[in-house]
Amino acid sequence: MLTAAQLLEGLARYRTDEVVVTTMSSARPWGHLSSHELDFASIDSAMGHGADLALGIALARPARTVICLNGDGSMLMSLGTLATVVGAAPLNLILLVCDNGTFEITGNQPVAGSGRVDHGALAEAAGFRNVYRFEDARDYIETLPEVLSALGPTFVHVLVKPGTEGPIARGPAQEVTYLQPSLAESARALRAALDAGST
Repeated sequence: MLTAAQLLEGLARYRTDEVVVTTMSSARPWGHLSSHELDFASIDSAMGHGADLALGIALARPARTVICLNGDGSMLMSLGTLATVVGAAPLNLILLVCDNGTFEITGNQPVAGSGRVDHGALAEAAGFRNVYRFEDARDYIETLPEVLSALGPTFVHVLVKPGTEGPIARGPAQEVTYLQPSLAESARALRAALDAGST
């Protein structure tokens, strides 16, 4: 089982110009690793819809790879997204589920079906082109270049040890840069960055 640091640091090492949409417990740690203009924290609206947002970006910008760092609890709240993604068939979307078995930022309450629900099998049943499963850090790191270059839609299920991230919010007092602006300001900044890149 990976630590959250191993998962995120590995991705930060190989990330180039992909859009990275973070949710819940991955948002603040990712902000400590990256200050890229194509980072976006999806933490303000109803839980479970970060993957929907990432799909929308991927469809709007088909030449730009979009990575969504979703939680297992968030994924369970919107399983229909799996079928929607496959129906839309974006070649540039990577949906990565960080499966730590808990709702970490609200106190590590257990996620229903933790340890029994096979997120990779759900993605395969929905029809994802590529499905990867990782519980070993070395295997994950060595396979990341393949994951990032594969034609999607791609689903990645990573078993992660529960952490200690607490509640998360936006505002000027936040310690990481991309959590300081409002949701509207963040969305405008992401759009401007994408427009500037013309992809």
